[in-house]
Order: sequence, then structure tokens, then C-alpha cells
Amino acid sequence: MFSSTNNSVSISVSDEESNENRIRARTRRKRKKPGHRTTFELPRYFLRLFVRYWIVLVFLLAVGLLLFESTRIITKSAKLKKSPDSIPNKKSEGNLNRLDPTTKVIGGVRQRCLKLLPPEELEHLDILERKDSSSPVKKLVYLTGTDSSSPVRVNGTTRFNLFTGNQTFAERENSFQVSETVSVHCGFFNENGGFRIKDEDNKFMQSCRVVVSTCAFGGGDNLYQPIGMSKASTQKVCYVAFWDDVTLATQEAEDQRIGENGYIGKWRIVVVKDLPFVDQRLNGKIPKMLSHRLFPEAKYSIWVDSKSQFRRDPLGVLDALLWRTNSVLAISEHGARSSVYDEAKAVVKKHKATPEEVEVQINQYRHDKLPEDKRFNGKKALCEASVIVREHTPSTNLFMCLWFNEVVRYTSRDQLSFPYVFWRLKGLKKVNMFPVCTRKDLVNSMGHVRKAKPLV
Repeated sequence: MFSSTNNSVSISVSDEESNENRIRARTRRKRKKPGHRTTFELPRYFLRLFVRYWIVLVFLLAVGLLLFESTRIITKSAKLKKSPDSIPNKKSEGNLNRLDPTTKVIGGVRQRCLKLLPPEELEHLDILERKDSSSPVKKLVYLTGTDSSSPVRVNGTTRFNLFTGNQTFAERENSFQVSETVSVHCGFFNENGGFRIKDEDNKFMQSCRVVVSTCAFGGGDNLYQPIGMSKASTQKVCYVAFWDDVTLATQEAEDQRIGENGYIGKWRIVVVKDLPFVDQRLNGKIPKMLSHRLFPEAKYSIWVDSKSQFRRDPLGVLDALLWRTNSVLAISEHGARSSVYDEAKAVVKKHKATPEEVEVQINQYRHDKLPEDKRFNGKKALCEASVIVREHTPSTNLFMCLWFNEVVRYTSRDQLSFPYVFWRLKGLKKVNMFPVCTRKDLVNSMGHVRKAKPLV
């Protein structure tokens, strides 16, 4: 029998087991350090930081951009103060003296835009003599007078003057009536009208049969030497640049001085006195559009804007754009637009003319039923007139006179008036509207170097 006082059971535990249990308990209770982050917790940690402090990051970024723009504007202003008239154009400088051809892909084959004859054939190319027997215009009579009474005011400013003569609206309408003999205003109306040239320069200009011409009035552009011509063209073609006194002084300040023979490089420099218009753009239209008046004995002419460098053989250009295409006028298509009405909006938007004067011109063209067609007789209606290649025939001479008169009457943006004159003068059919890539092959585009100074 067991005693009732002996109810408890004793269990003996060794010291080793006791220590082992304590170690396991401590191991289970061990916690991770608060600073420790696993690979999966790091993105969450940074996300929480971003959510909390994103406003501060945006503020710092804005301050950095503001400081950057302020530094850039200050640097640019300092450069302009040093040279207020110059417009930096490193890309244009890289275009100078480039002779590489401009090409495009036609039918999967890359071809040159301007198809010139091989160099050996260009050396034997001569001036082509031909008669435009198909033209209904046989003779032009240029109106002149000793006085120009009652100058017409357009938008409050006098645009007709002693140089242009006072072309009435009725005379404007009559000038578009094509017949064998057409009487037309075409500048040089009065001996007191201005645009005076030295007798020795006039004598030289009357000796030219083929001429490449340009002009820079108001000191706006530099003179770029023509390149790419054959030896034959050098001997048979005149290169004439028209300057005024402002351009002369500007170029002399840059060490571009006229030699004793009247030349700078290939260019014969003709300094014009007494320019007839306050607007230098209008003065520039005289050599551009009235080359048949300035070079009365010339059979062909090529006009090149002063912002471009002519880089092809002149006789080769005449052969490619006029003779082989049986054309009397070649001019580039406009690269951006086709409609004169779209061009009018662009002119106003780019501040190249006032909305009021553009509205007067466009309203007249709408009144005369000028269509909104983008092509006339299969040709693009809108041109880009920085290069004009033409034969001096009665029909092309009439076209240029009418175009000049429209520019004088309305705006000096000649792209607006070209489609109108082209549409109305239906007798002029042999026109080559060549693509933009051909124009790019003809010239190296340099851009305007500085702003032209207005005539005082």
C-alpha cells in the first residue's frame, strides 16, 4: 500500500536539457533589427519616401530648369549685344561651296534632280538662238512719261511713283488683254524716277547675252561666289550683283572691296543710286523681275536670291530647264503650299505683310474669280521664286511686267501675285514648274545673314 501523502510524482531534469530548452526559446524569441530591409522591402520603402516627398522633388526640378533657362537667355543676349546685326547660322556656313548633287528616289531608283549634261559636253555648249513663233504677243510697248500725276495710294501709302508711273485700274485690266502689240507699265517710267546706274555699268550690261544676276539692298546679305561653272560659261555669261550704298559700306567693313575693274571675284558689282522705294523688298523686285529692262540685249537670264549661292553651270541650267523642255520660263514649285489663299493666311500668320494689305489683294483676286485650284494647266499654282530661269521673249517680258505691277500695287510678297498673273495671262504656256529638289540642286541655301536696313 501506498501512503496518501505520496501523491506527487517527481521528474528529474538534467542541466544539459535545461540549457538546451532555454537556447531554443531565446532563438525563437529573437527579433530582426529595425534597420534591416530585405530585397523585397526596399522598393516599398523608396515608394513611401517618394509619396511623402514628391512635392519637394518637383520643386527642386523646377528651380533647376529655371536656373538653366536663365543662364541660357543671359548668354544669348550677351552674344546678340556683341553682334546685333548678325544671325548665327552654322548650318548655313556648312552649305557654302558644296557641289554634291541633290537626288531623289524615282521608281525605286535614286536619280539626280537636275539632269545636267556631262562636263565635256558643257564645255562645247553654245547659246541657243530660237524664236517663240507660237506666242500671240509679238511686241511690247513700255509706257513712259515726263510726269506721273495723282499717285495712287494703297492702304495710306504711295506705292506708284515716278519710277513705276501711275497705272490706273483700267490700264491694269487692259494690260492683261493679250494681242500682238501690248502697251504696259514696266518701271523706268520717268527719267527722274530713280534707280540710277553709272554709264560704264550700263554699257557693260548692254553687252550681256546671258546673265546671272542677284541683288542685296540695305546690307542684308553677303556676296557668295558662283561655283560649278564650265570654262565656256565663264567666258559667255555675265555675273552681275546690284548693291546700294548701304550694302557697299557693309561689305567694305567686312573687307569685301570692289576691285579697280569693278569686280569682286566673278561678280560685276553695280552700285545703284536713288532707289525708288522706301521698302527695300520692292527695290529688290526691280532686278529680280525687270532683267529684260536692265539687260536689253540679253537673250536669257537667271535670277538668284542673295541668300543663295549659285552652284551650277549657267548654260547647262538653260539646257536642262528651258531648251530640252521647250520652255521659256522655269521657276520652282512651292514646297509647303499650293493655293494662293492658303499662302495669304501664311503670310499674315508669319507677319510678312499686314492683314489689311493682304485682305485688299485677296479680295480683288476673289472678285476676279481666281479659282482655289491648286494646279493651273497641270502645273502647281504656287511658286517659290528664289531662282528664276527665263528666255527674254515678248511673252515672258510681259509676264514679268504684269507681275511687277501687281507687287507694286498690292504686297511685295511675290508668291501671292504669281498665281494670279499666271492664271490671267493665258498666252504664256511654255512654263516649267520644276520640283523643289531641283531648286536645291541649283543653289546652296545660306539664309539671310542680317536684317536689311530700311531706306531713309
